[in-house]
Amino acid sequence: MSRHIMVNPSGLAEPSGFSYGAVSSGGRTMNLSGITGHHGDGTISGSLVEQFETACQTIAAVLAEAGGEPGDVVSVTIYTTDMAGYRSSLGPLGGAWRSVFGKHYPPMALIGVQNLLDPKAMVELVTVAVIPDGDRPTSRRG
Repeated sequence: MSRHIMVNPSGLAEPSGFSYGAVSSGGRTMNLSGITGHHGDGTISGSLVEQFETACQTIAAVLAEAGGEPGDVVSVTIYTTDMAGYRSSLGPLGGAWRSVFGKHYPPMALIGVQNLLDPKAMVELVTVAVIPDGDRPTSRRG
């Protein structure tokens, strides 16, 4: 459940898997780096859907480290090297999203790209979250 208000005006096409806008409930803005489907040991493997789910799990872990939760995400930009594969996997991708974020659908953009830094990466998520005041990071590295 999000602590923020997702905005979906009447008169616009019904959003599916995203919101048109998000109004923060206030707090500290957290900008996450581009997160790919890399495992903790630095390797990357699996299908587009598996990489997407791993990236979502990584986002949740980064948020938790800062005292946040998945519902604090207010914006996601998804980059993929396989737009056709993404389109044909919308159902499983939605399931992977919901396994981490539930039915929280912030504003999102999907952008097809030719390459990502790791040639094995098929998806990268750039995320913005707003962690309400009062929550404090549990630890920081670097």
